[in-house]
Amino acid sequence: MIPQKIIDEWLSDPFDQETQNLVKKLMKYPEKLEDAFYTSLNFGTGGIRGIMGVGTNRINKYTLGKSTQGLSRFLKKKYPKEQLKVVIAFDCRHQSQSLAKIVADVFTANGIYCYLFSELRPTPELSFAVRHLKTHCGIVLTASHNPPEYNGYKVYGKDGGQLVPPDDKSVINEIEKTTYKEILYAGNTNLLKYINHDLDDAYHQAVLEDAKIHDKDKSQIKIVFTPIHGTSITAVPQVLKKAGYKKVFIVKEQEKPNGDFPSVISPNPEEKEALNLAVELAEQKKADIVLGTDPDSDRLGIVVRDFNQKPFYLNGNQIMVVLTEYILSKKKAKKLLRENHFIASTIVSTPMIEIIANAYKVKFKSCLTGFKWIAQLIESHPELNFIAGGEESFGYLVGNKIRDKDAVSAILLACELASELKLQGKTVYNFLLECYEKYGFYQEKLVSITKKGKSGVNAISKLMEGFRDNPPKKIGGILIQAIEDYKNSSYINLKSQQKKEIDLPQADVLVFILEDGSRISLRPSGTEPKIKFYFSVNTSYNKSESLYIHQKELGQKIDLFINDLID
Repeated sequence: MIPQKIIDEWLSDPFDQETQNLVKKLMKYPEKLEDAFYTSLNFGTGGIRGIMGVGTNRINKYTLGKSTQGLSRFLKKKYPKEQLKVVIAFDCRHQSQSLAKIVADVFTANGIYCYLFSELRPTPELSFAVRHLKTHCGIVLTASHNPPEYNGYKVYGKDGGQLVPPDDKSVINEIEKTTYKEILYAGNTNLLKYINHDLDDAYHQAVLEDAKIHDKDKSQIKIVFTPIHGTSITAVPQVLKKAGYKKVFIVKEQEKPNGDFPSVISPNPEEKEALNLAVELAEQKKADIVLGTDPDSDRLGIVVRDFNQKPFYLNGNQIMVVLTEYILSKKKAKKLLRENHFIASTIVSTPMIEIIANAYKVKFKSCLTGFKWIAQLIESHPELNFIAGGEESFGYLVGNKIRDKDAVSAILLACELASELKLQGKTVYNFLLECYEKYGFYQEKLVSITKKGKSGVNAISKLMEGFRDNPPKKIGGILIQAIEDYKNSSYINLKSQQKKEIDLPQADVLVFILEDGSRISLRPSGTEPKIKFYFSVNTSYNKSESLYIHQKELGQKIDLFINDLID
């Protein structure tokens, strides 16, 4: 039951009459009321994200106002002697622009100078803007690839990366101490500056400097691009044109920003369905590559042609593999690789990335799930030079000028690869197979189980506790060799009983390492009501057999694991 005092609070000042009326309507539906108020939105791997509506567990002017008021207090404590500056961007979602203005007003009401994009822009451009404008903080209003009813609030630090400990904890503490009556909404127009197209050229130039690899003929390659109704329409076509690409076909049905995402079930390039229209256009145009982004343009999907000219959808790990192999091979050919270069990936992504790093004799760094941790690696290792990095969830970054995954630079790099391969009579599919021949064949699969509401949160917690307290001895008939528990910062080899501490921040992640080298990772999602199971298996690659045969063989192995672990 929700304490009556919480409901009473939302039925009086400072909550406006419309909000009070909506709360009264919710009171007629106890389950909906419970879901709207049973908890407060928390910072996860991607900031605050939730369904729009009234309540402490919803995105609205009050929950975001409270967060911004708390964030303002944090900034004043962290930088007590400086004139504080922030920059705010927003995506195509419903209420994103109006909520962005409310957030800006709270900042300026607190005496903080605020830059506000006047139109929607990609999330990575916001990350770039933080460092370019030398602000102390950045905010983007977005819910990434979530359904239309969601919105969110990503917070970036002075380095351009999303908040990490201890700052995220300090911000949360300030938010929790803030009451709704303390929120200052009366903005100061003298402290507000709108950004029109001021930063676009600088951002595009930063992308070109890091992701434009060659000056060879680009007139032959045909590219199909879809923003899936999102923000990348403001950047991708412009960057590709500046890089010399002329045959870029945009999916008209998905060209205009639209928070309803009317042409897809989910605006997520991880899902094949979201790229259906783009693949159809590619067939009409006989295009070489299909590229799509999520609404805030930090994730990308890639579709190429296999040997039978059929669409081949690269998963996030495969995207990471081909882009990393390409950029390292080009830098090596130009003798630009140095001992202080490094690439990065996350603990649930393909082990192939570390193998590639070793092959090119560059450093590899692993981090927790969430691109904020890759950004932290860049910031905390100024003695090293970051080349590129990615994660299995279709995120990739080239260079260190931006500190979040950037579909714009990743798309340009993919086009550079595809265009150069075409001049050689090859395709990206060829290139992927060559990587498997060189490094071994790795196959990954993500299985997500959704558990909604308060009961879902408890169910996910119990699942993790069960696997942690009573781990299986075998999975799919294969003995577990070691267990990594990131919540307890512990590694144990079950055979030798060797134990060691994991030198990464604590996180609710559990990894089973099997005797055959397979890895199975479990973690609750930081942005959605899900528990996620990541499976990674591998074998040698026999080029006399097709990729699909290898996929089938390892797919059957993963199915055995799934049957053992998931009811």
